[in-house]
Amino acid sequence: MSAQLTLEQVEELTQSALVACNTREDNARSVTQSVVASEADGIHSHGLARLPTYCEHARCGKIDGNANPTVEPVAPSGLLADAKDGFAHPAIDRGLERLYPLAREQGIAALAVTNSYNCGVCGYHVERIADAGLVALGFVNAPASIAPWGGSKAVFGTNPLSCAVPRRSGAPLVIDQSSSVIAKSEVVVHKQKGEPIPEGWALDKHGHPTTDPEAALDGGTMLPMGGYKGAGIALIVEIMAAAMTRSNFAIDASSFATNEGGSPRTGQFFIAIDPAAFGGPDFGDRLEHMLAAIEGQEGARLPGQGRLAARERTGAEGITIADALYEKIRGYAGA
Repeated sequence: MSAQLTLEQVEELTQSALVACNTREDNARSVTQSVVASEADGIHSHGLARLPTYCEHARCGKIDGNANPTVEPVAPSGLLADAKDGFAHPAIDRGLERLYPLAREQGIAALAVTNSYNCGVCGYHVERIADAGLVALGFVNAPASIAPWGGSKAVFGTNPLSCAVPRRSGAPLVIDQSSSVIAKSEVVVHKQKGEPIPEGWALDKHGHPTTDPEAALDGGTMLPMGGYKGAGIALIVEIMAAAMTRSNFAIDASSFATNEGGSPRTGQFFIAIDPAAFGGPDFGDRLEHMLAAIEGQEGARLPGQGRLAARERTGAEGITIADALYEKIRGYAGA
């Protein structure tokens, strides 16, 4: 059985649940906007499916829902946002407010976010940077779940890498991909539904291929996308999102994932670039010329087209949520 919700109802339910679980109103609002965007774009693994974990961790103190993030300059074109062991979203929001004018002034600027928690979909944040007219790169690390190429012990998180580029009209071009074959949250969703995962997604704790989501999550590892190339991307992201943000490496944050520690204190790193400063005044025209070569091919499509189609559909029809998950979230909200 399932329930049908409008995006406005998703927003109200999410905000109420977070506030009821020891999260300050403004902090909850930042997280809520990300959850709604994920549901709107059809990325359900980072939407309401993840909300119970957010609520539990805020309620038990693994994350400080009342944290007051700070943003300080570390270079003429560099900012450091400290999430203070709270959600990443409020720290990112405050950092982006100062990143936009800095990037326009300097041509390029960077925002490092430290001591943070899961930030949801990385593409959500870089798209906002592109909405401000800037080209964006985003790097995010997480507790260890991917082994290095040839190894069997997790060292990297699923470590997404994202890029967003403003277009002359319409939504920005957004490329958002994890370093693993599939995001770990998708395995969690399969576990919640009691469904097996496809072959080639993960190994169990003994290093054997598995289709059991429980085995994949219990000491198992996610497989890197594209083999050694995916593992290389995961390493790049780990350097940018952890070493460059003064945050925990995935292996240091892993105790959080096994419920043995407090905040994971992972990091996010964003680069904002003024396209006119580097690409010149005809940047937009040249970009569209190149993208037209993709869009003009029969059967070809740009990254993010499915996400935009889902956004249009859910805006009109809402989203479907399993009754069990809906009632669980209502319980957190005190409904």
